[in-house]
Amino acid sequence: MGFGGPPAHVALLRELCVSCRQWLTNEQFERTIAATNLLPGPASTQLAIYCAWRLRGGRGALIGGLCFIAPGLIAIIALAVLFLQGSPPRWVRGAGMGAGAAVAAVALRAGLEIARPIWARATERRARVLAYGIAGTLAAALTGPWLVLVLLGCGALELAIRHPPGGAGMASWAPLAAVTEPGGLLALAWTALKVGALAFGGGFVIVPLMQADAVGTYHWMSHTQFLNAVALGQVTPGPLVQTVAVVGYAADGLPGALLAATVAFAPSFSFILIGAQRFERLLANERVVTFLAGAAPAAAGAIIGSAVPLAAAIGSDWQYALLTTALVSLLLLRRAVVPTLLLCGCAGAVAVTLGAPSPT
Repeated sequence: MGFGGPPAHVALLRELCVSCRQWLTNEQFERTIAATNLLPGPASTQLAIYCAWRLRGGRGALIGGLCFIAPGLIAIIALAVLFLQGSPPRWVRGAGMGAGAAVAAVALRAGLEIARPIWARATERRARVLAYGIAGTLAAALTGPWLVLVLLGCGALELAIRHPPGGAGMASWAPLAAVTEPGGLLALAWTALKVGALAFGGGFVIVPLMQADAVGTYHWMSHTQFLNAVALGQVTPGPLVQTVAVVGYAADGLPGALLAATVAFAPSFSFILIGAQRFERLLANERVVTFLAGAAPAAAGAIIGSAVPLAAAIGSDWQYALLTTALVSLLLLRRAVVPTLLLCGCAGAVAVTLGAPSPT
């Protein structure tokens, strides 16, 4: 039922865990949201896992997390089979191209919605927040896989400015992102690990990371197929991180999809299983909060910047008309994301059926 991303997930979990079942108090739920938002990775997934952990410990976390992830994952893998087969019907290609054309508009709206509260809170350090946001935007638009270093660097810089003695600790994370990437399944696992462990600021920040690897570095997918994958991640229930399963399917079929999903979601389970009892200390850890105060605006900028390569991946003139329509719908009329994507998908199916170009 979790269509609409993290806001829908949080609302559903609050209704179930606080109002209906009374497994958590409202205060406990609010503090859990705060803690999971401090962690890298899909926050709503971690929230679901944590609520299950509160009820039944480690076993509850595993069962609750798997049940939260499984429906959307099954749906998106099934759709990946349809959209990535060798010669899908023309209307299927058209639907994918239509929804894919709107993805850049979705990314732009997601980035602006994340950036707005960050900017509002940063009353005394707006110059740095703006600089971090611009760095993230340029990195996502221009540098591809090096975006990871920019996100970590912004967090480390903020930590160094506000807590000079501890600055080097966070900076030491950067070499992990600079490891030479191997080929084959190891490359797929590395891509999935970045997706699951470095999603600061929301799911869309992983889009340029996936695009750089899946399309640019390893050529597992075409630009059109990648846009289809992101659109599928939006119209299926569950977190956007599950889009990595489509990348995995393109790389190595069903085994690749399952490997990518397993690796991408493993950090979320690990954070809860290992650190759930320390969440209160995490909320009080000034160095962690400071690091994320630098990484979060860079992540918001990266989400906005991801709209550039996503728009550049569009291959036909009629898709630009749909992108313009999506921009008006999402940014000016403030319509919901899923209906907009479905409308563009239907328009694309009609256009291709009537003879519009549809490169494979």
